[in-house]
Amino acid sequence: MSGSAAVATTVFGLAMVATLVIGVLSARGRDKGLAEWSVSSRGLGVLFIWLLMAGESYTSFSFLGTAGWSYSYGVPILYLVAYLTVGFAVGYVVGPALWTYASRHRLLSIADIAEHRFRSRPVGILVAVTATVFIVPYVQVQIQGMGVVVNAMTYGSVDLRVAAVVSFVVAEAFVLVSGLRGSAWVSVLKDVLVIVAVVFLAVWIPLHYLDGPGDLLNRLVREKPEWLTFPGHDSGGMDGTWFVSTLLLNAVTISIFPTTVAGYLSARSPNALRRNALLLPWYQLLLFIPMMVGAVALFALPGLGNPDLALFRLVTDSLPAPVVAVIGVAGALSAIVPMSVFMLAIGTLCGRTLLGGGNGSDPRWPRRAEGPAGGAADVRAKRLSQLVCFLAGLLALGGALFYPNTLVQLSVLSYEGLAQLVPLALLSLFWRRMTAVAGVAGMLVGLAVVVGLWATDNDPLCGVNGGVVGLVANLAVTCAVNAFRAPGGSGGPGGSGAAARTSRTGAATGPVGTGDGDEGPPRAAPSA
Repeated sequence: MSGSAAVATTVFGLAMVATLVIGVLSARGRDKGLAEWSVSSRGLGVLFIWLLMAGESYTSFSFLGTAGWSYSYGVPILYLVAYLTVGFAVGYVVGPALWTYASRHRLLSIADIAEHRFRSRPVGILVAVTATVFIVPYVQVQIQGMGVVVNAMTYGSVDLRVAAVVSFVVAEAFVLVSGLRGSAWVSVLKDVLVIVAVVFLAVWIPLHYLDGPGDLLNRLVREKPEWLTFPGHDSGGMDGTWFVSTLLLNAVTISIFPTTVAGYLSARSPNALRRNALLLPWYQLLLFIPMMVGAVALFALPGLGNPDLALFRLVTDSLPAPVVAVIGVAGALSAIVPMSVFMLAIGTLCGRTLLGGGNGSDPRWPRRAEGPAGGAADVRAKRLSQLVCFLAGLLALGGALFYPNTLVQLSVLSYEGLAQLVPLALLSLFWRRMTAVAGVAGMLVGLAVVVGLWATDNDPLCGVNGGVVGLVANLAVTCAVNAFRAPGGSGGPGGSGAAARTSRTGAATGPVGTGDGDEGPPRAAPSA
């Protein structure tokens, strides 16, 4: 091992120890219940919510894929900044509404919300399983992304598989002990390093390899103009239509992404979410820096075999080992934080809804997953959630080690698949007449369309993101079945009739977007 590799490996090892210590100690003095583990007892303020949700949006893809897409295609990568920013605007409305509804009824996940809305545990199970199928690939992507980052920052001294195992152990260790609060505290370290690293790169890279940002833009206009206009360079149909359709789809989908909902539900109040939605778009300015680095690599590293390594190739070629190590640790933590939140979300979805007896909203099912923190039912639900969290991480690790392309291929469908939950899990809260049958039928049709387009290599379809095509079919079927099943608003068992009335137990049909979440007489949500 060379001297540079030894320095970088040592810094990486120390950073992982610090991450474990911060993550584990964050649970000291907190209660041990499921609500604390999964949503921090709804007690996080604006700063922690901002750091946590920013940590989910700035992942290992930001260091690898963003620079790689910029290098390979050019302007289509701007969809990343566009959809995140628009998505936070959507979250300004959706976040407080979901928080109020979930807080009033002690709900902990998007599956809980769907189950409670329709008084149907099967609906909750369907949402939990569907969300899990499309989230597990994201865990594997982050594991593999960290492997690439660590291998690059240590000059090839740490094997990809070793780095993958390290990321799994570190993330599981603190998330099993501390839950979402541990992820929030680790986000503090991660975001400090990310901001320092990318701001430094914004100055260093263009000055070292070119004559500054101005020279970069001049050379792009003169020598690489196709990178600056749609559809970009060799982008495979990702033109303006794809850009707009993907922006709209992802902006809506991110508002009900299970990890985003976990962030919503961990907030102290709806106002904390509103302030967070105003602050988060500013964080996305940092994404322009990897894009710029990828553009610099067009001239500094022509003919690069793996575009995803554009940023780290420039870093390792031009900077001393200690600086490389700090930037590498920022990239590694950008994989660990979202990985931990993804695994926790899966644990809450399946451990509570699928295995733990649900949230008790359906009188036909025993109310096993509720109760005071530390009670037998609460302890059982938490242990099941932690078990599922561990098993989901283990599955993703196995995929990363032995079948690196299997689950990753599914990850390209993640946003498109999760988008099909929007009518059932979100729109239904405002559309009081929607029945469970209509929502489920629409979701299944939407999923079939998305998978069919992907399997036949027709995504995008005439330039339109396949997820949008699926969502249109989803909504059409939902409306048609709802009109047939519920004339005059009669929904039948588990349908809109049950969900549209306020019960004596205090269950309301939808969120109160302007409320503060305090218990009180429930109010119905506005209808669509």
